[in-house]
Amino acid sequence: MTKRHLAPLCLAAVLAVPLFAQPAKAPTPAESYERGPGSYAVATVSYDWTDSARNRKVPVKIYYPEKGQGPFPVIVFSHGLGGSREGYEYLGRRWASHGYVSVHVQHLGSDDALWRGSQQPKQDLTRAAADVRNALNRPRDVSFALDRLEALNRDPSPLRGRLDLRAIGMAGHSFGAWTTLAVAGQGLGPRQETSLADPRVKAAVEMSAPVPRNADLDRAYAKVTIPVLHMTGTLDDSPIGDIKAAERRVPFDRIHAPDQYLVTFQGGDHMTFAVQRRRPGVGEKDARFQDLILQGTTAFWDAYLKGDAEAKSWLARGGYAGALGGDGKLEVK
Repeated sequence: MTKRHLAPLCLAAVLAVPLFAQPAKAPTPAESYERGPGSYAVATVSYDWTDSARNRKVPVKIYYPEKGQGPFPVIVFSHGLGGSREGYEYLGRRWASHGYVSVHVQHLGSDDALWRGSQQPKQDLTRAAADVRNALNRPRDVSFALDRLEALNRDPSPLRGRLDLRAIGMAGHSFGAWTTLAVAGQGLGPRQETSLADPRVKAAVEMSAPVPRNADLDRAYAKVTIPVLHMTGTLDDSPIGDIKAAERRVPFDRIHAPDQYLVTFQGGDHMTFAVQRRRPGVGEKDARFQDLILQGTTAFWDAYLKGDAEAKSWLARGGYAGALGGDGKLEVK
């Protein structure tokens, strides 16, 4: 796979100071789903794992229900370019409070070490996005993390016997969305012949996925057969590279498997999905959008990792569309 076959991959938490608090509470719309934290108190644990086969460190931060026997479904989350395991806490905490174990993987080589203290952060980020090694290492980090979770479920740990490894979801933003689709089966390389899919993943949420250039798109997405919730915004242009907002819907359009959902937030941009400080006048609807992200993703996980028929009905039969109102559009196939 050469550089020209990699889509420009966008930063998710860079050139701004990340904030890791919950998003501000938005007004309660009609047809809402599981608004607010769930019934579980949330605990966290961090590990600095090493994949000896690749001589590569894989740090993770795990959000999990503090009490309860479980077993709980597992979600692996992949950060955007320039992010870290500390980002997207609002997602990890909310999902864990509703009975999930959320595992946030940090990908060395495309993490926050790129820009911290850099004199030319944008150039460093651009180079990292085009580095084939990062594209290959990220899905492998996820599969390695799943291997380690199997060990945590067996060995003495706060999660021993509490992980439902038959119900695994994958999620990510930007470069993390690309990672998510690669793990779900998106083909890689000039002819999309390379696969780093992991069959242990049963459902996926991708936020602002980039699109491969100079590729047969039907072939690229042909092997994605699991349910996917795709999320973007009408202003979701890439801060790095030339991906335009209108292209973010390509994975939804080209994946022909059932149970595909596309949410497009009206006025949402690339940074809508990350909780961070914004310039005055920018991101004023982030709290509303993040509330809708939490509602939609929780319902999606309930539907496809817990087998909740009511959650699936809310997604597919007008509940989520009603909650979005004029702030977004839902498409289902």
